[in-house]
Amino acid sequence: MKISVSMYSLNSTVQKENWSPVDFIEYANSIALDGVELLDFYWRDKEKELDAVIAALKKYNMPVSAYDVSNNFVKETSEEREREVAKIIDGIHVAKKLDTNVVRVFCGDLHGDLTYDDGQTWIVEGLRICAEETEKEQGYLAVENHGLLAGKSVQVKEIIRKVGSPYVKSTFDTGNFLLVHEEPMHAFEQLKEEIVHVHFKDFRVKPESDNANGFRSTEGIELIGVIPGDGQVNLEYIVDGLKDIHYQGWLSIEYEGFEDAKPANEEAVKRLRALLE
Repeated sequence: MKISVSMYSLNSTVQKENWSPVDFIEYANSIALDGVELLDFYWRDKEKELDAVIAALKKYNMPVSAYDVSNNFVKETSEEREREVAKIIDGIHVAKKLDTNVVRVFCGDLHGDLTYDDGQTWIVEGLRICAEETEKEQGYLAVENHGLLAGKSVQVKEIIRKVGSPYVKSTFDTGNFLLVHEEPMHAFEQLKEEIVHVHFKDFRVKPESDNANGFRSTEGIELIGVIPGDGQVNLEYIVDGLKDIHYQGWLSIEYEGFEDAKPANEEAVKRLRALLE
């Protein structure tokens, strides 16, 4: 297994220091990462920047673990959903240029009077169309457990089954299951045969004395991001489980806490390397 860091894991630094994807790649090289995870919403001008990013990846011999598309299929009109499909198809082509075979995708989220059944139908339809394109490129659409609609392992598994493509799998986010009150160890057992990409993340319940804005769970409990190992996720269990199934993909750190992002990520890398050893 190889270790990467998501650019989103450095989001506070990206915003504070006005980093481009090339700046992030240079930072990743400085801490000797195995690879990087890039996201669609960090482009300022993708057409102008893409060649420079590819050149930086080659310069530092830095593989891309995944390219993340921030889509949402839970839209009420077919025109809106078609735009989300187009977003993912563009992401598949960008991923190909970045030489990664994993495109992280979302399902979407509930809003207004929409139901889970409404949302699931649209998600499955959209993913089926996108799966045809990713099959041509011999890559994977990796559905992340994210948000209220497909946050639980049973929902992710059901969507993957209904899409019915071997090219649609799971981005297993170790922390996000806590936001829907599912034990990550249980979720791992449910999804372990579908995993092609892992987000290495941890949360804990926010103390009442803490004034920072956290993430509110489906039951109204506020959680805050922490350096992996300082929260509620049994990361050792998951890493050992990945070893047992002979997972050879990426473990990508996604830190969402309030500490200085650089030392927090560097500590996360150190801890993950220790677990892998």
